[in-house]
Amino acid sequence: MISQEEVILRLVIATLFGGLIGLERESHKRPAGFRTHILVCIGSALVMIVSQYAFLDFAEKSMGYDPGRIAAQVISGIGFLGAGTILREGSTVKGLTTAASLWVVSGIGLAIGSGFYLFGAVTTGLVVVVLVVFDRFERRFMFSKRDILFVQVSDRPGQLGAIATVLGKYGVSIKEVDMETVGKGNEAAIHLSLEIPFTVPKERLLDEIIEVDGVIHVGYEE
Repeated sequence: MISQEEVILRLVIATLFGGLIGLERESHKRPAGFRTHILVCIGSALVMIVSQYAFLDFAEKSMGYDPGRIAAQVISGIGFLGAGTILREGSTVKGLTTAASLWVVSGIGLAIGSGFYLFGAVTTGLVVVVLVVFDRFERRFMFSKRDILFVQVSDRPGQLGAIATVLGKYGVSIKEVDMETVGKGNEAAIHLSLEIPFTVPKERLLDEIIEVDGVIHVGYEE
């Protein structure tokens, strides 16, 4: 039978590992952030501990007892939570990475609950590398990840065309455009889904667009 100290240790480690991954998601202001990842990891670890040790008396009387049966439901159950982080906006789907991180965190929790500290630590480190380092690589060298540009302008003809001219000068591809009137009707908010070549400094685009007559504010959405 596992000691109470060992149970507490496993839950604390699950808290730390889940928190490390959750911090990265929280920094991107994702729906499932710091606390959500911690709770998933702790819950998974606890379920694994209960599955392994809470029914030992029953296991001794039944040869068909499977200690992994309860824990297996975590993997399928986490899909419902992950689905809540996935959003569809037009042809763009957001939240898949966060859903995947929740799924991995549940696996880390199961590993910690089983006492596989090293495997849980290595997996946590790999996940952090993928989320932080690979994200920068992807943004710099690939087009698969789009940037959403938010521009607030005076509501008058020709504004979108002037902005598109600046983007076209740098070879930026506009994939989606969404415009709405804000304030008292004399201003408009434009959301542009862009594919920006990795050779183009994104801050330079902001500097040039803000110089366009009628542009009030410009920035990238997280």
